[in-house]
Amino acid sequence: MKKLTTKDLTLIGLMSAVMCILGPLSLPIGPVPISLTNLAIYFAVYLLGTKRGTISFLIYLLLGLIGLPIFSGFQGGPQKLFGVTGGYLFGFILMAIIGGLFIEKFPEKRILHFIGIFLGTVLCYVLGTLWFVHLMGDTTFVAALGICVIPFIPGDIAKMLLAVAVAPQLQHRIKLATQN
Repeated sequence: MKKLTTKDLTLIGLMSAVMCILGPLSLPIGPVPISLTNLAIYFAVYLLGTKRGTISFLIYLLLGLIGLPIFSGFQGGPQKLFGVTGGYLFGFILMAIIGGLFIEKFPEKRILHFIGIFLGTVLCYVLGTLWFVHLMGDTTFVAALGICVIPFIPGDIAKMLLAVAVAPQLQHRIKLATQN
């Protein structure tokens, strides 16, 4: 990766801040809440690219790890990061990378952007569900899918569609506004 510029650092910080604002906003429907974190990540990889978008998410994770209440339900600290929803938080890294790669590789093909963030989200679901099953001990993978994945699919698809529809326009406006 080339050297990060002041503009890069500013945009990375801005997207980390957006995640810190949206991440805690959640709807507790069970052990895994509905959150806006994934929407913020979709926007981050659109606006910053794969590497910088992922860096912005890693900053968010580190801030949550040290205890800032930026994870769902205004929680933070290692107990949240390594708790039953921790696998999804770590899975967001894969989601950012895979979604970002599709967005970068196919800049004009929004259907492929959707496919990329969809595939990244599926991997996030798998990792998070495996982590959940491991920590719960008495839950099967299929039962965990019913608790941790299936209720989230409609909302997550809506977030993906929103990102694919809106983020490219924001990306264009940011490029125009930050041209040297």
